[in-house]
Amino acid sequence: MPKPWATGAEDPGRIRRRQRRVAKAVSAGTRRAYGSYWERVVEVWGDRRIDEPTPLEIRQLAEEVKARAVVRKNSRGGRSAAEHLIAALRCMYRHAVADQLIAEADNPATRVPKPRRLASTRRALPNDRLAEIDDVAGVTGNDPELDLLILRLHTETACRRGGALALCPDDLDAEQCLVRLREKGETVRWQPVSPTLMRHLLRHAAERGATSGDQLLRYRTGQPITARRYDYLWTRLGKHLPWVARQGVTTHWLRHTTLTWAERNFGYGVAREYAGHTGKSDAGTTTTYVRADLHEAAAALAAMTGEPHPLAERRQRDLASARQYHRAA
Repeated sequence: MPKPWATGAEDPGRIRRRQRRVAKAVSAGTRRAYGSYWERVVEVWGDRRIDEPTPLEIRQLAEEVKARAVVRKNSRGGRSAAEHLIAALRCMYRHAVADQLIAEADNPATRVPKPRRLASTRRALPNDRLAEIDDVAGVTGNDPELDLLILRLHTETACRRGGALALCPDDLDAEQCLVRLREKGETVRWQPVSPTLMRHLLRHAAERGATSGDQLLRYRTGQPITARRYDYLWTRLGKHLPWVARQGVTTHWLRHTTLTWAERNFGYGVAREYAGHTGKSDAGTTTTYVRADLHEAAAALAAMTGEPHPLAERRQRDLASARQYHRAA
């Protein structure tokens, strides 16, 4: 018996219509990541049924996207573009399987391997390089105060760019010197910051008009910043520091720097807690037994910044009390 939509555009199995439905069902972050790739799929296959493209055709489209990828300083030959296209198709086909439009065994996207990821060129920056970045950011540009706050926030917390942009005044726990970070995968976590950074964040919010529920990081005009501020910052730094431009240094290098320092000085468990990593990794089930907690992350921060942190001090008091109790017993 023919499907009721077999002759019309309302067929939910048509790729164009399927893409629109999936886009409404996923998070804003997923739409941003996959949106341009879905558009390309619709452009090429929009009127076809979702069960028509073959693994070979997906491979061919991935190679085409790879060849057309925009060349940037940190480009890896379009491998990331091909990987994202396949991931975008897998997302769309997962929903098709869930809606029983196709069987799991007929999913062509799962039969196309993603390109193998090359080792990252990012690495931890030495202290003198970090100092150069801060020095130049503090004496150039149209808002050095904002740029220094951004750099300090990322250096102390190792947060991602999205986490900093999502920060609002309600996410500041001044008493415990914690900030609430909302990052990729809809994760939410509390991260320790130094008393100095907390004071600057509170003052920034007050001076630039960020109220409850508003984005915290703002220009002097009171307008919230966007990702373009980061692009402007690193382009400017690259003009004054040729090694920044030559190596393609970005904010994510600060995350590498802080997490590397935490791992070298406090071990893998603390670095993992500091990073906000919760999923499985190559370390396997061992991570279940070596997990650190927020107090240990605060202790690492205190050592890194040279400033006492309320949570680290509380842990020290609790340990001292426990030792005294056991001696008395």
